[in-house]
Amino acid sequence: MLAAGALVLWALALGGCSIPIADLPSIGTTADALGKQADPYLPVEDLPPSREEATMPPADRDKMKAELLAARDRQASAPAAKDAASKDTTKKCPATDTGAAGRPC
Repeated sequence: MLAAGALVLWALALGGCSIPIADLPSIGTTADALGKQADPYLPVEDLPPSREEATMPPADRDKMKAELLAARDRQASAPAAKDAASKDTTKKCPATDTGAAGRPC
């Protein structure tokens, strides 16, 4: 009996979260609330309005593309240069030289 009551309460709790309160027929919406569209998608025939300003000239577009490519190349080469610099700064020890506790330096 207790399990059945818990199951009913659980079902009601989850069911209450599944629909917005404003959509319930007993509560309804206020008069100043916006109505829902019957179809939320725009019709295929509706085209966006024409642009008021012209598109970017090809020369400016090519310049911007070159700048972006150069920035990408700089960023890609920065970690490689950093890794190469860190490898060059490692201390090289002769094979016969041992440091403290017999470990190579």
